[in-house]
Amino acid sequence: MDRGETSLEPHAAAPRCKGPCMIAPVRAVLRLRRRVCVLRKRRLLQPGAGADAGSGAARPSGSPGALRPDLHQPKFFTFDGLAELSSRTPRKRRRRSRVVLYPETSRKYRPRGEHRSRAQRCLLLLVAIVGFQILNAIENLDDNAQRYDLDGLEKALQRAVFGQPAAVSHIMTLLRDYLATHVHSRPLLLALHGPSGVGKSHVGRLLARHFRSVLEDDALVLQYHAGHHCPDPRAAQDCREELRRRVADVVSQAEEEEKTPLLVLDEAELLPSAMLDELYGLLQPQLSHHFHNAIYVLLSGAGGAEITHYVLQNASRTLLPRSGDSARSPQAPAEEELRSRLQTLLVQEHPLWQAAAIVPFLLLDKPDVVNCFREEMAGEGFFPEQALAERLAEQLSYYHVAGHEFATTGCKQVVAKVNVLQHRSAHTGY
Repeated sequence: MDRGETSLEPHAAAPRCKGPCMIAPVRAVLRLRRRVCVLRKRRLLQPGAGADAGSGAARPSGSPGALRPDLHQPKFFTFDGLAELSSRTPRKRRRRSRVVLYPETSRKYRPRGEHRSRAQRCLLLLVAIVGFQILNAIENLDDNAQRYDLDGLEKALQRAVFGQPAAVSHIMTLLRDYLATHVHSRPLLLALHGPSGVGKSHVGRLLARHFRSVLEDDALVLQYHAGHHCPDPRAAQDCREELRRRVADVVSQAEEEEKTPLLVLDEAELLPSAMLDELYGLLQPQLSHHFHNAIYVLLSGAGGAEITHYVLQNASRTLLPRSGDSARSPQAPAEEELRSRLQTLLVQEHPLWQAAAIVPFLLLDKPDVVNCFREEMAGEGFFPEQALAERLAEQLSYYHVAGHEFATTGCKQVVAKVNVLQHRSAHTGY
């Protein structure tokens, strides 16, 4: 036995497994692994083994340390030395193919499957048509509002109604929003509330006069006075049927002419419950569409005591903007608070006021009463002298609170005072 064989015997014997867990395949794998490790260590430790392996020369079989090729050269495992591993040339990486670009001089065509279909063109045409219809509708809204000359109405109200700039501004805002289109889901109900003499009936007359002028048809403006048209409360059912018939005639004619009618009901606090029920039924969306296109203006003294109490209680601060002030001033929350309190009070009497836009009219200050005298004097042919108007205003009674003088009856007695002045001048030759 040569040197290589004598050196393998002590290490080739694998320890026997004493436990029952080891089986034959596992012992074979362990034995093979140990033998491979021993061969690898022997080959690396022998001097000149790496050089001989690199040059391909084999030792003679009789030289010491030479291994027989059939026993010591593995057929299925190769062990490269450190020199061989370092002398190997690195594998070249495969270069990725470059992106194919079109020449600059050639024409580029889309693939046939990516051409735009006709459906996309139809969609673009549809979008253009819808946009044109929307633009046309916006222009029609402006044209519909211009028919009623709301700018002229606002100027007339600001010039003729004294001490109520916030109420006038709120009325015009509601009218502009409603008259912007001819098609509506329900009528517009304006409820003007306030004590006597603050200008509610005057505003109702100005609205009726303006709408008669712009609509060019007196039949499209209905003025209903509760004390005149239905003086007997016992005939409430007959008044109810008459009111429904007159309203139906007005809205039917207005629908034929494609116009918005105006219906003014003065002294609404005198209307019996049956007529309030009828008005509430006219506001419901279940009725025919021509009933939805109408403007109702209710002039009522209901809630006048609440407004008077609120104004006197908050007289230390300016509740609402006066003439020349901004419509949306810091006092706007006070106005909203007054509307909310007033509506809560009125809803307890009838649910009609829940659907109404409440517009409170405040007490008039003394300078506003003086302006009322001057306006009435000019209308009766007198020179509107400031000193004379102030002397006439001194004859009225006022609430004196926090430096303000609020007229208890507003401008209610202005017409009577001016008539007395006219009668005296006729006898004295003034």
